[in-house]
Amino acid sequence: MSRLLPSVARHHVLVVGDVMLDRYIQGRADRVSQEAPVPVLQVEGSDERLGGAANVARNIASVGARCTVVGAVGQDPSGRAITRLLDAEGIRQDLVVAPGWRTTLKERVVSGHKQLLRMDFEDELATAIAEQVAERAAALLPEVDALVIEDYDKGAVAEPATLIAAARAHGVPVIADPKFKPFGAYRGVDVLKPNRREFEQAVGRWPAESELADIGARLAASNELGAIALTRGEEGLTLIEPNGGRRHLASVAVDVYDSTGAGDTVAATLGVCAALGWSWAEAVSAANVAGGLVCAKFGTATVTLAELNRALADTAKRAGAPPRLPRSQLAHALAQARRHGERIVFTNGCFDILHAGHVGYLNEARELGDRLIVAVNDDDSARRLKGAGRPVNSLDRRVRVLEGLSAVDWVVPFSEDTPETLLAEIRPDVLVKGGDYALGDVVGADIVRGYGGDVRVLSVLEDCSTTTLLAQTAVF
Repeated sequence: MSRLLPSVARHHVLVVGDVMLDRYIQGRADRVSQEAPVPVLQVEGSDERLGGAANVARNIASVGARCTVVGAVGQDPSGRAITRLLDAEGIRQDLVVAPGWRTTLKERVVSGHKQLLRMDFEDELATAIAEQVAERAAALLPEVDALVIEDYDKGAVAEPATLIAAARAHGVPVIADPKFKPFGAYRGVDVLKPNRREFEQAVGRWPAESELADIGARLAASNELGAIALTRGEEGLTLIEPNGGRRHLASVAVDVYDSTGAGDTVAATLGVCAALGWSWAEAVSAANVAGGLVCAKFGTATVTLAELNRALADTAKRAGAPPRLPRSQLAHALAQARRHGERIVFTNGCFDILHAGHVGYLNEARELGDRLIVAVNDDDSARRLKGAGRPVNSLDRRVRVLEGLSAVDWVVPFSEDTPETLLAEIRPDVLVKGGDYALGDVVGADIVRGYGGDVRVLSVLEDCSTTTLLAQTAVF
């Protein structure tokens, strides 16, 4: 099941890289010049939009997250236009002004929403300016939840390793969108997001589909990458992990209008999901959908939170078993939540057949804090606890149903008979059990109280339990 994005207003994503201005000159081209065999454009207007790292920032802001962008601009009209457009989007900016340098501008000539010509205006950026960009970005790391490095190889990100090391020291997850640098330049990032051309350049050829996972895994492992999110245009997106894990997502079924900026949207969505503490499997699912949505729009574009969630909900109808959140990812998600002062609530159980009692109890538990973790016994431990014939529903099915509840933030399977190990790791603010428990019988209560946490037993809905439901079913 594809998860929906919650409100991300309290999450802050830092974007560092090459900011650009995209200009579209629009008009009619219905005749050919007598001077040369080229179309004549009758200009009707022009439009300026944020490009490059600035477009990534715009996409982050579009779904409601806080965003700061760091890069460089010149003392020229394009630089001033970028500043004005960022202000209009409510995006915080810390841009180094480079005297005598020309701001990168991509100017497109368009007729009938088709590009006739693109002109690029750019200069080499001085190393001293790139160093200032890195210094300003590093100073912001203590206050952000995720970092996106948008490296178009225009000079703003001269030494990615320095910034990556600083982010790791602060526990900030890093997504890097590369261009022409060797992948080793991004050693240690959590997710590297190359496109097909960039990946092929790194490995020397485009591998056969049967080779892709092994080659990608070796590339990820040798460069200490947490994962590779390979964007493949109309073929979709492939997540490759260093251990050889591979998950391919088909492209979203939309009428492709213009793929300009789709990679920026993917990078932005990965950054927002990283700030939320999502697993990379969940993050790439959302990013793949977001990237597809902007392809249905003209030029560099964005998606809103409402648009993305509608599309994710549609995708969920066709989805298989949801990805489960690994404990390592949960630890990061919790750290991010606590940085925002969020209160963590924890409960556990088998949740074999979800009924009204479960739903009411989980809703009540969620009201005790800001985030609700539901720990679920895997199939073997549920069988040991409940006996032969249980669970009725497999772990995948139980997780799928729980993740569909709005009250639940994270679902974590565990194989032990009790959640005590998890409680010691997670240290929730509140441990909750249903009303069929006595307060003194709550497993792990001593652990939670030992560090000052709270233990609650909630109300119970009469005549509503899995055992009762199964007994009633057996009568018929």
